[in-house]
Amino acid sequence: MKFLWKKLFKKIGPGFVTGAADDDPSGIATYSIAGAKFGLGMSWLSVFLLPAMIAIQEMCGRLGLITGRGLASIIAKYSSKKVMWFAVLLLGVANTINIGANLGIMASSLQMILGLPFFFWLFVVAMGIVILEIWIPYRIYSESLKWLGCLLLVYVITAFLVKPDWVEVINATLVPRISWSMDYVMTLVAFLGTTISPYLFFWQTSQEVEEEILEKRVVDFNSKPETTGAMIKKMRLDTGIGMFFSNLMTFFIILTTAYTLNKNGIFEINGAEDAALALKPLAGEMAYLLFTLGIVGIGLQAIPVLAGSIAYAFSEAFGIREGLGKSFNKAKGFYLIIALSTMVGVLMNMLGVNTIRALYYSAVVNGVVAVPLIFIIIRLADSEKVVGKFRSSNFQRVVAWLIFGFMLLAVLLMFFNWGSN
Repeated sequence: MKFLWKKLFKKIGPGFVTGAADDDPSGIATYSIAGAKFGLGMSWLSVFLLPAMIAIQEMCGRLGLITGRGLASIIAKYSSKKVMWFAVLLLGVANTINIGANLGIMASSLQMILGLPFFFWLFVVAMGIVILEIWIPYRIYSESLKWLGCLLLVYVITAFLVKPDWVEVINATLVPRISWSMDYVMTLVAFLGTTISPYLFFWQTSQEVEEEILEKRVVDFNSKPETTGAMIKKMRLDTGIGMFFSNLMTFFIILTTAYTLNKNGIFEINGAEDAALALKPLAGEMAYLLFTLGIVGIGLQAIPVLAGSIAYAFSEAFGIREGLGKSFNKAKGFYLIIALSTMVGVLMNMLGVNTIRALYYSAVVNGVVAVPLIFIIIRLADSEKVVGKFRSSNFQRVVAWLIFGFMLLAVLLMFFNWGSN
């Protein structure tokens, strides 16, 4: 059994890290808000979105594997530089807000557990993440990200501690409950934006190239590799495992908050740390500690992914050297972008910006930006000019176009309700 576990863990890579990073502290906050507001009313999305997440992230991974380029570079070459800059700038804004919110949530969580001032933990976490991202060799760093992603399993334990009614849970998860109220539609768009998020597209595409460089299949970014069917198959398995893991954790976070907060009349919370505090009297000390430790642990994994995806995107846009596999001296601009985006996140908290409100709206922005990006990714991943013989399957095309239509409809409904209010 131990041998099988080690063998499986060796097969997972960028896809698993991407999936785990999707449940970052800001994602946990969004899912907690959904669970508090609507109970199990949005748990069906954890099942509904799984095939779409696998299809779209597989397309991104395939684009990186075959072209040897990051997503911004691919869009610039095969689509339009204007479209690339539009996506990169919005990604930069949304990700920086996410970084600020995640740092704030982590600092609050550490303060709750260990005491000491909020700003002490804010600086410790931010500086620690930047230093580790710059100085730890990529081979070790990529492995540590995988192990940190496993910390999300605490939410499985937490969910069982609250003793849910499993018949009710299964029914709510398999039978969608949809409301057309503005509150529901906005939360739906935020849910979609934090689940099928643009930064995941950029991160996985670039990470597949990083893995190729590590395995010496290419010398650097923008070097076209030789791609085999076995490599595509391995990437698909990795992506499938990562997205399944991500959605499973989403399901358990909603379940936990639905059975503690919503069931006890707590419908409004300000974020993940509030959800953790509310669990203490409702589900006990152990549930509270596990929920809080999960926030801190996954934040250590997710913030580097958020900052890294900004750095990949802007490095490609400006044409400067990129890559976590390079030393600081060989990719100074890349690492300075990581440091700058993280420090802006710190500044947001120091200026007293309401990061949770900003986070909610950044998730909405992500939901809006994801729509045109999904359209572009579908087209690129199905173009023989870009991917050669490794075009998308009919199933992938159908699933991806369906989620594109669903997200477009949700965004249009949100704007329509906004305009009519």
